[in-house]
Amino acid sequence: MRAFYPPIEPYETGMLDVGDGHHVYWEVSGNRDGKPAVVLHGGPGSGTSPIQRMHFNPEIYRIVLFDQRGAGRSTPHVSDPAHDLATNTTWHLVADMERLREHLGIEKWLLLGGSWGATLALAYAEKHPDRVTEIILRGVFTLRQLELDWLYGGGAAHIFPDAWAEFVAPVPQNERDDMIAAYHRLVFSDDPETSRAAALAWSRWEGATVSTQLNTGNSYSEEQFAVAFARIALHFFLHKGWLEEGQLIRDAGKLAGIPGVIVNGRYDIVTPMISAYDLARAWPDAEGVGVNAAGHAVGDPGIAENLLAATDKFAAASRP
Repeated sequence: MRAFYPPIEPYETGMLDVGDGHHVYWEVSGNRDGKPAVVLHGGPGSGTSPIQRMHFNPEIYRIVLFDQRGAGRSTPHVSDPAHDLATNTTWHLVADMERLREHLGIEKWLLLGGSWGATLALAYAEKHPDRVTEIILRGVFTLRQLELDWLYGGGAAHIFPDAWAEFVAPVPQNERDDMIAAYHRLVFSDDPETSRAAALAWSRWEGATVSTQLNTGNSYSEEQFAVAFARIALHFFLHKGWLEEGQLIRDAGKLAGIPGVIVNGRYDIVTPMISAYDLARAWPDAEGVGVNAAGHAVGDPGIAENLLAATDKFAAASRP
């Protein structure tokens, strides 16, 4: 198994005022004069992680990470009553990325995103294709109804029936035909204990399904993570990401001329391989990589190796 690049620290950080009362945390590491690349974290709501810097050769890349609105170190946090979810949508995040790109003086950048980060990468690239050099995606999620139905409508329950039983337990029987709406009601309950318990249950369901490897130490059961993860995800999923049904794959032709690599685990339960397959067929310049032993997690066998191979490939292509 290939290791990530060694840990590095950012040489520059800041809080960008993106309007609507929101300030977005950002950081830059690697080569100050290197090839610009930005990481789009998943969730939505999970926030950035130091390991995301390690996907890139720091001698070649100028690596940008940022916490999306309400997540991580961005303020106000989604758990803060001051946070306005009405101004936290896919298109607000796309606009935030443009503000950040301009703030950092970057003309074009490589996009790397996994899961919800893949959704945001596609939304951004289809709106601003002239600002994108390459795209690397892991665990493709496009917010199609079939994807939501699979994970939250009972499809994945056939593979994880024990975890599904725990997931549905907090929801009254008469609300289980729409788990997203039911959990939205519970997580945004005025009762703090109801809200906390529902956020943890929502988060633990994904934690149970995320990997092909036994992992009892993931962050999905940590309350601070779970609250942000559940609140922002439910807000976005209830509104279908402010996207038309199938929009991101339908409009993949707009990515013509942008090289891409799509990495998806064959046994990815969170984002089944069908979406990666459909996207690769619709995007003229994408290379699809199916990883036979892997699920959704970056730590699953073969995922990291293929992501690093992609960043190395595009690093080499950028050299004179």
